[in-house]
Amino acid sequence: MASTIGSRTFGVAYPLLALAQTGSPAAAGLAGFALAVPMLVFYIPGGLLVDRVSARTIMLVTESGRWLTVVAVLLSMPGGGPSLPWLMVAAAFEGTLWVLYTLAETALLPSLVRPTMMWRAMAKSESVGHLASLVGRPLSGYLFGAGRYIPFALNAVLFVVSWLFFFALRRVPERPDAEPPLLRDLSAGFRALMDQPFLRGSILVTTFTNLMVNALIMIFVAGSAGMPSLAIGLVLAASGVGGMLGSVVAFFREPPREVLMIHGWTWVVALALAAVGAGVHAGPPFFAMAFFATGFAGAFSNVAIRSAEAENIDRRTLARVVGVSRLASHGALCLASPLGGLLVTGLGVTGGAIVLSVTMATAMALAHPGAKVRAVLLPRLPETRIDGEEPVQEELSLRGDKPPRRFGHVMR
Repeated sequence: MASTIGSRTFGVAYPLLALAQTGSPAAAGLAGFALAVPMLVFYIPGGLLVDRVSARTIMLVTESGRWLTVVAVLLSMPGGGPSLPWLMVAAAFEGTLWVLYTLAETALLPSLVRPTMMWRAMAKSESVGHLASLVGRPLSGYLFGAGRYIPFALNAVLFVVSWLFFFALRRVPERPDAEPPLLRDLSAGFRALMDQPFLRGSILVTTFTNLMVNALIMIFVAGSAGMPSLAIGLVLAASGVGGMLGSVVAFFREPPREVLMIHGWTWVVALALAAVGAGVHAGPPFFAMAFFATGFAGAFSNVAIRSAEAENIDRRTLARVVGVSRLASHGALCLASPLGGLLVTGLGVTGGAIVLSVTMATAMALAHPGAKVRAVLLPRLPETRIDGEEPVQEELSLRGDKPPRRFGHVMR
């Protein structure tokens, strides 16, 4: 939780510091770009590294590196603050270490949680991410207004807290097998993903829907001129609120096998709501409902997908598989902003929202002509028996009244 809040605050703090240091919005954009670009560059090689090195060690090293980076930024404050090139280097380093941390966290979690409790643990992790976004981003802006060094000082403390938490975890055996050659090791991750129809389909569905909803966010922001900043913030926060509630529901109710189909049709309804709102010039409440719905369904789907990854993929290749999935997702985020901007420029807010709505509805209609097509584009969540030893550690297990249905076969 501490580390996740830190990452969310940096998404605001680095661009704000660049803006304060230079007075240039372009500099703020460069700082944000430096923070985000490692997500496009390092997920694949990061997954390869995490699968070859102890996940626990990587998490400890990355938290230490992030602490050193933020301390270096703090130490430059009395002398006028870091220059823009140094700030971009620090932001890029933070982004790279965050990628490695999240991949290592994903790889470590199956060894800490009983298989019967995996989906509940994933729901808890998902809710932490949404809560950190809701708290971290506005908190960072507020603290920066009180003093530009305060968000960085807070993160220095949070990283120490996160680092100390690792010593409460018992060590578990990790990857005793001999390491294969690097190229074959990399291809093994792709092969493992291709062998899982549900995970393969989930990448297609979530990449496309991420592109749609983030383009919609850009359309809303571009058309929000004249709106009070509080109203804009509340509309955008609806996604985080929906994500929080979706992850809470996922904690108590196991995802249905048709989770990807439900995910897609939720997007159809949500984008239609936004298009209607834009058309009748009552955009904010309709956009808020759309963002809430996609946040709710997205969190619910993420729990199912992350659980399926942890339970169906060999732990020795898990980080590589997750790296491919995250790369596709963040690639869609990078394309969404220019797509939304082009739609607003050419068609206006109403026209852009209608295009996204029609595109999403058409895509879902094309995915339903027959069982074979649905099996490829909208595969069902696997349901097979448990086969494998349970992990030795249970600290993150969460109690329930009955054991949940299994998502899939646990590979040894």
